[in-house]
Amino acid sequence: MLSGQTLRNLRLNAGLSQVEVARRVGIVATVLSAYERGRCQPSVEVAGRIIEAMGYDITFIRRLDPEVQACRLVDVLTLAEALPFHPRPLATARW
Repeated sequence: MLSGQTLRNLRLNAGLSQVEVARRVGIVATVLSAYERGRCQPSVEVAGRIIEAMGYDITFIRRLDPEVQACRLVDVLTLAEALPFHPRPLATARW
């Protein structure tokens, strides 16, 4: 999920106080403080509202299953090994 330190860093980078963010989200500042200190975790909905209240967009990036990634990497490496390799002579340095 989202660490308290990350929430705090986002808020500070946005130049906002805990009171201002809490007011925008509709929670009390002590709850936001507890989130930032890691004493409790906000729900996904509340975390999203906090992030948006600080002026950030939420983007979800789909990641491949590690096994699928491994299979694709093996395929790419196999193809790369099958390519002909013709090394060029190194260029000489000019002094």
